[in-house]
Amino acid sequence: MQDAFDRESYLARIGHRGPLVPDMATLTALQAAHVDAITFEALDPLLGRPVHVDLPSVQQKLVHSRRGGYCFEQNVLFKAVLEAIGFHVTGLTGRVRWRSAPEDPLGPRQHMMLLVEIDGHPHLVDVGFGICMMDAPVRLEIGPEQQTPMGTFRIGMWNSLYTVSAKQPAGWRMMYAFDLTPQIQADYVLGSWYTSTNPTVPATHTLMMERVQPGERHKLVGRRYQRQARDGELIVERIIESAAELGRVMDEIFRVTPPVAIEDIWARTTI
Repeated sequence: MQDAFDRESYLARIGHRGPLVPDMATLTALQAAHVDAITFEALDPLLGRPVHVDLPSVQQKLVHSRRGGYCFEQNVLFKAVLEAIGFHVTGLTGRVRWRSAPEDPLGPRQHMMLLVEIDGHPHLVDVGFGICMMDAPVRLEIGPEQQTPMGTFRIGMWNSLYTVSAKQPAGWRMMYAFDLTPQIQADYVLGSWYTSTNPTVPATHTLMMERVQPGERHKLVGRRYQRQARDGELIVERIIESAAELGRVMDEIFRVTPPVAIEDIWARTTI
């Protein structure tokens, strides 16, 4: 997998020109550049198109095309770049809890993230949770609030699982629950197939995009666009009124060229 990784094209795509050594400064810089340059988007599941999570397919889409991707694509790519630089990386999966009540049962492993060791200390690294993207690593340390430039996160324990939660204007919100069982590529193929085809999963019926740049977080859910400050504080919210406006937002804010006519995407969106 590492041998097939085109590091130079990736670095050009995210605009990173700094050092490339397996330390915290490099990891933090790469993660911030990645979530700014490569938008979270789930256009292919929305359109009923297949999602391939092998590295060559992911590179072609996210690096060599003007596209983004969802968690499996984003973190497969980020895992490859980190391994190419020399980081010790373990692929994990999580059970999404963002829309769940505390009493709701656990769902399937439909999210991918990474565990990265820096100086012997494990850190949760995730460039693909596309409702509250993380812009910096978070120590795998239970309890303390951990601030990044655009968010505040906290690692906890619940039902014998680790959790990661994000501070939001209405309070803390659990993102997902996970354990430290290493995952292999076949696990991601199965998880991605479920996430991209199951009609109960939001990606298959709701337009979702997110990009985090320094000082601002951009979100698009259906026809509702938001620009947020840190911790989800709302700056601007508006409803997209036409296919042409949706096309401009995708192009100018999210920097994505859709794979089909914008009218086809518009027809699948609602407020």
